[in-house]
Amino acid sequence: MASSVRGAGDAGEGEWLKVAELKAMAGSQDPHVKEVDNLTLRRFLRARGQDVSKASAMLLKFVAWRRDAVPGGIIPAERVRAELSHQMASMCGVDRAGRPVLLVFPANHFSANRDMAGFKRYIIYLLDNICARIPRGQEKFLCIVDLKGWGYANCDVRAYIAAIEIMQNYYPERLGKALMIHVPYIFMKAWKMVQPFIDANTKDKFVFIDNKKLEDTLRRELDESQVPEIYGGKLAHVPLG
Repeated sequence: MASSVRGAGDAGEGEWLKVAELKAMAGSQDPHVKEVDNLTLRRFLRARGQDVSKASAMLLKFVAWRRDAVPGGIIPAERVRAELSHQMASMCGVDRAGRPVLLVFPANHFSANRDMAGFKRYIIYLLDNICARIPRGQEKFLCIVDLKGWGYANCDVRAYIAAIEIMQNYYPERLGKALMIHVPYIFMKAWKMVQPFIDANTKDKFVFIDNKKLEDTLRRELDESQVPEIYGGKLAHVPLG
């Protein structure tokens, strides 16, 4: 099944057997795998089309990466204070499927003053925070990427690729959908450079919304009470930090 709203109880016995096989296979190479919960293991399995060997390779890279990138298990806000000050992202309610909503504002990111190491920490901080808000029975989040005001000063292909690679390699099956809104024509030039680095499953989740269809799209995805106030709704968005 490819549904983005599968709950924790939707796996069949065969899939859970594969989860156990994945844990045993990867665990034989890295004992830290035992610290990874079964739902996370299942996401890696699904990300690799139920291929246990491929999922094991992906999982082992994740465990090693997480150990180096987040040695204490969490990135405190103090370590990304500079990035947080730019207000590049906010949390805002849930969609109709109960998935938490993340608002991203690329026009608040400037390539000239970007530190790549700090930016990657910020992306991890961002993803850890939105994933922590995913309720029981749900596994994904909805992202609204608002490109209003985006221009050449904001263009940072290296940073976009880094963010997407972190998400698809280390947070598989977490993104439910990314609504790309207020997209300026010039952004598509940057997007063409980013696309080759996005895997097929992730690429399908990016949906470009025409400005004329924005209101209808948001009300199809979100209950009236969950539409952010900046789009004519009543729900306030909360900047991270």
